[in-house]
Amino acid sequence: MRKTAVFTSTRAEYGLLKCLIQGIDKSVELQLQLIVSGTHLSADYGMTINEIKADGFKVDESVEMVLSHDTPTGICKSMGLAMIGYGEALIRNSPDILVILGDRYEAFCAAAAAQICRIPVAHIHGGESTEGLIDEAFRHSITKMSHLHFASCEVYRQRIIQLGEAPDRVFNVGALGVENIRRMSFMEHGELAESIGFSLEKPYFLVTFHPVTLEKATSGEQFQCLLDALDFFPEFNVILTKTNADTDSRVINHMIEAFARERPGRCLAVASLGANRYLAAMKYAAAVIGNSSSGIVEAPCFRIPTVNIGDRQKGRIRAGNTLNCSPDTVSIRRSIDISLSPAFRESLSDISNPYERPDTHSRIVRLIENTDIVGITTKTFHNIKFS
Repeated sequence: MRKTAVFTSTRAEYGLLKCLIQGIDKSVELQLQLIVSGTHLSADYGMTINEIKADGFKVDESVEMVLSHDTPTGICKSMGLAMIGYGEALIRNSPDILVILGDRYEAFCAAAAAQICRIPVAHIHGGESTEGLIDEAFRHSITKMSHLHFASCEVYRQRIIQLGEAPDRVFNVGALGVENIRRMSFMEHGELAESIGFSLEKPYFLVTFHPVTLEKATSGEQFQCLLDALDFFPEFNVILTKTNADTDSRVINHMIEAFARERPGRCLAVASLGANRYLAAMKYAAAVIGNSSSGIVEAPCFRIPTVNIGDRQKGRIRAGNTLNCSPDTVSIRRSIDISLSPAFRESLSDISNPYERPDTHSRIVRLIENTDIVGITTKTFHNIKFS
């Protein structure tokens, strides 16, 4: 059996990977290994390794690397710890291939450790662009250290080839998050309210806002503009999910806690809803507001508006549900007004999701099962002929 290690370091990433992990676990050709790290092991971010275990998965390695501060120096130190821990975990488990999703610094460290250990990497969600983040460079760096590529749409498949990867190892499989929604049975509205301990009788916004890591010290200012805009809509409740472990993440998390504390009954602040509850909360929301990729990739499935703030997701392909706005109170408020207008909501009735393709996780499993990986770690640069 081909030993297939799956790396996960955040709640959002695990939510996307869950069906794929199940598919690998059920495969008669593959042996699942699970390497868990990052905020999964942090109480400040919800200790979400417990969700993984509750889903019945065996954690083969848990690698602690998140330090208690979110400065650039602290994150660089966390990356150093990650490289040490991931290298040791890969040597101990000696997987035949390592599956990595996305673009975060933890994923970059995992790919770099695999490169040193000469372990092939299968990368999901390469070729995308998020121009406001340090993750932009990490994602493309992971592409160059990877050997199988699972892109979420055709434009991104072509970009991976543009980066010099062999076309016969680059596949447009669609987005796992979209497939998860199509396969999922969602909680009823009342069941969700009971599960999170928060009344959903009034319409509500689902808000997720992460630091824009290529901008210097703008996170608090931008997030305050968002909070100020929300106060112009007192008839709507608010569910606020906390941030990833990025530079200045604690600034935003403290502001979330204070905002919710000052508005009891109207606002709920949570470290992690888990994939099922988060998507259910999205399904019933009046709008998704913030700068999370989930508002761009998953929200179109529910045909609900996304107010996308600032440059964090700049460059990502978007469906017709997305309203882009500047990170200032006036622009955010104006976009929320548009998102609630009958005309805009009517326009969403026939939108399509550019990230949707059939059998996403099954195709990835089959490709991992059937691809010859002997000698795959030796790559040549695929040159494109320009006219």
